[in-house]
Amino acid sequence: MSMSAHIDTFTADNLPNEKDLPEFLFDLPELQYPDKLNAAVELIDKAVAEGCGEKIAIYSNAKNWTYGEVLETSNRIANILVNNYNLVSGNRVLMRGPNNPMMAMIWLAVLKAGAVAVATMPLLRASELETIINKAKISHALCDIRLLEEMEIAAKNTTDLKHLVSFGDDSELADKLPQASANFTAVDTSKDDVALLAFTSGTTGDPKATMHFHRDVLAMADTFSKHTLKPNADDIFAGTPPIAFTFGLGAVIVFPLRVRAATVLDETAGPKALLEVIEKFKVSMLFTAPTAYRVMLDMLEDHDISSLTQCISAGEALPEATSNQWFAATKIRLVDGIGATEMIHIFISSSKDKVKPGATGKPVAGYIARVQDSQGKPLKNNEIGFLAVKGPTGCRYLNDSRQKDYVKGGWNLTGDAYRIDDDGYFWFEARMDDMIISGGYNISGPEVENALLKNENVAECAVIGVHDAQRSNVVKAYVVLKNTTDKSDKLIKELQDFVKNTIAPYKYPRIIEFIEELPKTQTGKIQRFKLRLKD
Repeated sequence: MSMSAHIDTFTADNLPNEKDLPEFLFDLPELQYPDKLNAAVELIDKAVAEGCGEKIAIYSNAKNWTYGEVLETSNRIANILVNNYNLVSGNRVLMRGPNNPMMAMIWLAVLKAGAVAVATMPLLRASELETIINKAKISHALCDIRLLEEMEIAAKNTTDLKHLVSFGDDSELADKLPQASANFTAVDTSKDDVALLAFTSGTTGDPKATMHFHRDVLAMADTFSKHTLKPNADDIFAGTPPIAFTFGLGAVIVFPLRVRAATVLDETAGPKALLEVIEKFKVSMLFTAPTAYRVMLDMLEDHDISSLTQCISAGEALPEATSNQWFAATKIRLVDGIGATEMIHIFISSSKDKVKPGATGKPVAGYIARVQDSQGKPLKNNEIGFLAVKGPTGCRYLNDSRQKDYVKGGWNLTGDAYRIDDDGYFWFEARMDDMIISGGYNISGPEVENALLKNENVAECAVIGVHDAQRSNVVKAYVVLKNTTDKSDKLIKELQDFVKNTIAPYKYPRIIEFIEELPKTQTGKIQRFKLRLKD
């Protein structure tokens, strides 16, 4: 069974103008994709055709799923969407749910049906869902039955959403699955058809919708995963980033399926639950944010993590202190990486045997990167400037004037301040809006954070610049304390002196405010803009 010939052209009609697109590079042999390409077919149908039908694809606490079962269930879902809910190629389908097997199989089904997957963070509120529905002209939504309340409010307040279907135990989708055919002829999509819309994660406010093609979905596996991580079919992947976050989509769905490995999709969140997953399922490939690695350090002795072979950190710059502490405790060097929703996944990193602690790494195979000034002129080694990158993936905003800010002269400009050392390693200095100019000095907020994190009393911190009449700005640190309730002026002075003795004294935080917790996105990124609004 397959779909009707009718096609919804909304995403194609809202691609950026050709002149506003970055230059794309397809130098690697594995990036020479055929004109007709469906990413879901490559990830699941071909795995079964290759003889992996009986192999476990997805582990979970409730049930383990073989590749064959994932294929059949995703086919059933695709048939239901097409035959029961009139889904046509190009329609946008919103998905709302935690990282679990059904979310993964719905994602595969949507791509098979030629539609556009729009995964969303499970904690979004109705108003945020409405923004996504309106911006992407969402026609169909599949929502975990436990999360229906906010989704139903959003559905009532929007006109584009025609079909809202619940999934999970005792849900509308569950009722229809047994009757649906397990055979589905996937839509013969083009490699340049839009496969997914990913909304930026909100560290700066108004979200943008980034468009990625079927070839982009595979390219993230065929560059970073293949060349930096080098996984094999025996690996077991797990991590905390949500599927709605492209870091998570790659980490727990695309990377494992691409090499016919297994993934653990476990809903329980938090560092302790992650350690339990590692121990129970013998996870070898772990993906999470620096904050989680830092928290897990204090819990390692209670868990067996001997199955781990690689630990990947992204979503936020990895402090050198955290990298070294994790290595001291586990003898595994954290693989750092910078990615962007606009680029779909990581484009600068280092394989575990080539890590330079504190540095992000070098451009991933298939990508080139440089540091340039505000006029687009390349800078010399050790000069701080704007990070610019090109590769097989790149920024395509859905009908957004900010396209011209992100892409200039064919380069993707990520908004990060970087420098390149004499060995060719890229060093993160700050988000461009986290560079603090104080008394004529350029001060990197993350550098001050890294210094503070080396102090035994500091659990977490975030540094911003606040206005000062004399110096234009001064450095302010928001600090979450570890094991002490002491919030005295004496401790503030101690921390200030500690920073002065760790990095150049002029960089020390002139203001320190103790805080119970830092504002973060659902992917673990610190929302410094909220701290700026406080001030």
